[in-house]
Amino acid sequence: MSNEESKMKSEIESHALELLVPIDQYLAAGVHIGTYVCNKAMREFVYRIRPDGLYVLDVRKIDERLRIASKMIARYEPEKVLVVSVRQYGHQSVKKFSQYTRAKSITGRVIPGVLTNPRLEYYMEPELVLVTDPRADQQIITEAFRIGVPVVSFSDTDNRIDGIDLIIPANNKGRRSLALLYWILTRQVLRERGELAQNADLPESPDAFETKIGGKT
Repeated sequence: MSNEESKMKSEIESHALELLVPIDQYLAAGVHIGTYVCNKAMREFVYRIRPDGLYVLDVRKIDERLRIASKMIARYEPEKVLVVSVRQYGHQSVKKFSQYTRAKSITGRVIPGVLTNPRLEYYMEPELVLVTDPRADQQIITEAFRIGVPVVSFSDTDNRIDGIDLIIPANNKGRRSLALLYWILTRQVLRERGELAQNADLPESPDAFETKIGGKT
């Protein structure tokens, strides 16, 4: 465990903060690992900058935004929520979120006009959009903004947040990070809906939400 991880863990434990999962689970998945670039809008979510220049996200703020996002998503009818991941690392996470929450999903290429052209075969009319990476998922963000549909997004330190209504600061580039984040969000949405007891977990572990590539995790 690095120095900043040990410090953050000590601060959380000293304040007896109750997180959605144990701090060690967050740290092991690397949800707090940012990049060497930080956009102005993401600075409020940064815990510190490592000596090598890597930005580290504050786990407490990640946890807080996961709670807020789950409450927001739970207010919508399941079929009116659309979750998207163009990048391969988020595909399994999105599919599992969709499976459990009954949200619609898009993994892989987004067909232009899917939200704005009613003549398209795959036209959708969501009332809320959840995206995995603002850079890769820019097409769907642009279309959602054009028609006035709110967007929730996992956002790393280097992401631009134009068109995003609710940021969930997080490492959105790692498979393990995305798996844990989507697992937590799925569980919390179901709890908020009353479909899962407040102290109950999903029947599958975060590993089931992780995209497997080349037979490796």
